[in-house]
Amino acid sequence: MDNKDLIRMQIHADLTKRAEVNSNQLDWAASPMAGVERRMLERDGEEVARATSLVRYAPGSAFSAHAHELGEEFLVLDGVFSDETGDFAKGMYVRNPPGSSHTPSSEPGAIILVKLRQMDPADDTFVRVDTSDAAGWQDSRAGEKILPLFHSSLEDVTMCEWAPGAAFDPLPLPGGAEYFVVSGSFSDESGHYKEGTWLRIPAGTTQTIRSDAGARIFRKCGHLAPKK
Repeated sequence: MDNKDLIRMQIHADLTKRAEVNSNQLDWAASPMAGVERRMLERDGEEVARATSLVRYAPGSAFSAHAHELGEEFLVLDGVFSDETGDFAKGMYVRNPPGSSHTPSSEPGAIILVKLRQMDPADDTFVRVDTSDAAGWQDSRAGEKILPLFHSSLEDVTMCEWAPGAAFDPLPLPGGAEYFVVSGSFSDESGHYKEGTWLRIPAGTTQTIRSDAGARIFRKCGHLAPKK
């Protein structure tokens, strides 16, 4: 895909609709920087856009310096991702608020799940959480452990670990929910979601989850609530 094809691109841009993407079935598309490629899960805009993507950095690649007008958050899925603030290995969750900037790179190569331009303009919180550190995980529902990543009045971001055979009561989602399956798989009323799947559930939905094989999930809730 050429960069010109990104002009006014819309992929799953209607936030009131359910969306599901198995990222393993997408081709890697070139970005404006050599050695950096993307799999686009949702997008609304031009090269600067509200977006959720997988981004792959080849060994030794870098992206030019840029600002985060409406913030950036990412989860390192593989390799090591770096910028001026540190080196972030597999399992690191990073949140750079609106107004921040950096020059990212990766010496060994990396794959990250990244969300751009989706934060409250008033948010000023930097977050760094190592999701591979067992110390922060806590018991939740039967068959579930959670690791809180970020919480505000507008959104709740967690990692979830579901044991094999876990099954939960129906859960209302007044502000919607979004999932990325880091490992394992889970199911709900509408389908079965394997490793690498991104899923968006619109506000007002009720969802009943089970995980026969177990799963580790990146989850956001509340951020899809209609704006008042």
